[in-house]
Amino acid sequence: MKTDNKTHYRKVFKSDHLGSADLEEMLEEKKRLVFTIEKVTQEYATKVAGKKIDANIAYFKGGVKPLVLNATNSKIMAKLTGSKFVEDWKGLTIELYINANVRFGSDTVSGVRIKDKLPVLAKHELEPSSPFWAKAKKAALAGETDFDSLNKNYSISEENFEIMIDPKQE
Repeated sequence: MKTDNKTHYRKVFKSDHLGSADLEEMLEEKKRLVFTIEKVTQEYATKVAGKKIDANIAYFKGGVKPLVLNATNSKIMAKLTGSKFVEDWKGLTIELYINANVRFGSDTVSGVRIKDKLPVLAKHELEPSSPFWAKAKKAALAGETDFDSLNKNYSISEENFEIMIDPKQE
């Protein structure tokens, strides 16, 4: 990570797993630390920070490095999903942050933590000018979706839904 032609000291310590230095870089690029889990696996004798450990590893959609889920983060995942089984954590969208006060042996270091609340995700407004309108209207007219189902993925007013399901409109 370079800033004003300066190189962060941690850049030389390459890691195959997501760490606080990676998140610092993303924050400097003004990226939101929200990721969707593609899968979580339990890996045995996997190499992390030069040591072989047994760990839960979360893999994310979008090419982000995987995250080693320590005991703290694993407990948060169980709380967020309502399940202690790693296979049930797939598809969850989480938000990460840097905790500067993580104990590592006798040292205090920065560590990656999962927020204990699900992130608020912006929904696309579904209205006649929306690029998603035609597809949603077709599904609604065919009886494949309803108002409540659409509101899970989009923000749509009751008035716009009435327009959508009226075959005389548009």
